[in-house]
Amino acid sequence: MSSPMYTFVLRDDNSTVYAEVAKILISTGKWKRLKKDNPRFNLMLGERNRLPFGRLGKGFQELHIKHSLPSQLKDSCNWFPESYIIYPTNLNTPVAPATNGISHMKSNPKTDEREVFLASYDSRKESGEGTVWIAKSSAGAKGAGILISHDANELLEFIDNQGQVHVIQKYLEKPLLLEPGHRKFDIRSWVLVDHQYNIYLYREGVLRTSSEPYNSSDLQNMTSHLTNHCIQKEHSQNYGCYEEGNEMFFDEFRQYLLTTHNVAMETSILPQIKHIIRCSFTEKVLSSNLIACVPANELYK
Repeated sequence: MSSPMYTFVLRDDNSTVYAEVAKILISTGKWKRLKKDNPRFNLMLGERNRLPFGRLGKGFQELHIKHSLPSQLKDSCNWFPESYIIYPTNLNTPVAPATNGISHMKSNPKTDEREVFLASYDSRKESGEGTVWIAKSSAGAKGAGILISHDANELLEFIDNQGQVHVIQKYLEKPLLLEPGHRKFDIRSWVLVDHQYNIYLYREGVLRTSSEPYNSSDLQNMTSHLTNHCIQKEHSQNYGCYEEGNEMFFDEFRQYLLTTHNVAMETSILPQIKHIIRCSFTEKVLSSNLIACVPANELYK
């Protein structure tokens, strides 16, 4: 019997999803599971905050950590929302001055962009544009470390009290909503990048849905604005009322788009997903960040 062609490590023993993926890989007869601290492998399964970025190389962290993404994507991807990296004042990072309203020069890769954010915020407010922004912790998960607000000072004070670097991003104030219920959703897709930089998009995907109606006038109601499972399950009495487990898979979403909007997913949503993926993994991003890394495959969601 020939030996397995590929190897993988599982670095999150508490994840039922990764445990199931591991079973499927082993069942093919082409994958072998190694000890989680093994330095050589083809695939690693693990949550973002549990990955050993130091061993994998700088580039892997750049593509996983929230506050690294804006610097990687905002200059080359026109779909990326306006975003700024904000460091708490107690970290003593240099502040980038705002020049000509919103542009600036960085002298330090860890420079705080709060002055640039404030200049953009004031400009939008004066012109009557939307003033809702969202602050997201770089290390946060499951909806933790997030604030949505009209008030720039409230956002900055929130970050300064958190003690972690955050990204402030322009909030999408008029999202596509699901009916019935007038509810928000996000889309999760799975992308595999192999060691030769080939990119694969899994044909299946899932929508994480909200249990409560979207209400732009109430930014404190997290179940209205954040679709994280843990928030919906813990704080909404309507959890599971619209979709089992607040999940809608692509087949059902295709039918919904056709029935409700007379739109085909293959000609509307999917091309946008593919464009975002291509943009996120451009040759520039991959070559500048993944160089000198171990020969491994990366699975993103």
